[in-house]
Amino acid sequence: MIEAVCVQGRGVDMDRARRLAEKFGTEVTDKIPDDKHAMYFLFDKTGLSFIAGKQELKGDLSRMLKRVTGGHLAHEIILKAAKQNTEAEQGTLRAVDCTAGLGEDSFLLAAGGYQVELFEHNPVTAALLHDALIRARKNPEMQEIAKRMTLREGDSKELLASLTYEPDLIYLDPMFPEKKKSAETKKKLQVLHKIETPCADENELIQAAIDAKPKKIVIKRPPEGPYLAGMTPTYSVTRKAVRFDCIVFS
Repeated sequence: MIEAVCVQGRGVDMDRARRLAEKFGTEVTDKIPDDKHAMYFLFDKTGLSFIAGKQELKGDLSRMLKRVTGGHLAHEIILKAAKQNTEAEQGTLRAVDCTAGLGEDSFLLAAGGYQVELFEHNPVTAALLHDALIRARKNPEMQEIAKRMTLREGDSKELLASLTYEPDLIYLDPMFPEKKKSAETKKKLQVLHKIETPCADENELIQAAIDAKPKKIVIKRPPEGPYLAGMTPTYSVTRKAVRFDCIVFS
């Protein structure tokens, strides 16, 4: 249960804070909960965070800047996996990220020229991602990329069925346990696992993706992990820490 939306300091959009509190059936307050195990939103001039006990989760796409500037973007493995067989002008390719999370992978796809729809079913994660996108669109270094990202909250299978176009790419990243993680990644995953559950209906998800008639489906997996729903990919792009299974439709 989320106890409150805690507003700290000046410069906070109080209308957003009130809408957030209403959505989660809680109150806006300037006091931090006394319970050390409490779960609540913290809203200050730096943006929105979710606090779960001693752990904090925040959407922050600015950390991705170093990966999309200075020639680094060309080395991103996700873009190698997402590459289409046909050339297209930047911004004309359309991708759907069915497991958006905090938007990092979608940010890379958008930086690579895709118009990206981000689907996120968990309302807490969606709220954090929404806040991250608002801040990114105000950042001169990120706004052009962020403008190519559109968030839709809801069940990915239902949202896929509602698409009015056939996407060039559908991206899936079901949560999986990693053997080696940085301390920051460990903390993020610990909080995420408190509010989200790993993909349990992978067969339905992959079928919904196929039914949307994309040109390609890209699935993020651990290097030695099984294929999602047992579906053999057309090919895979693998690095030490991750594997991208690519299913191409003719």
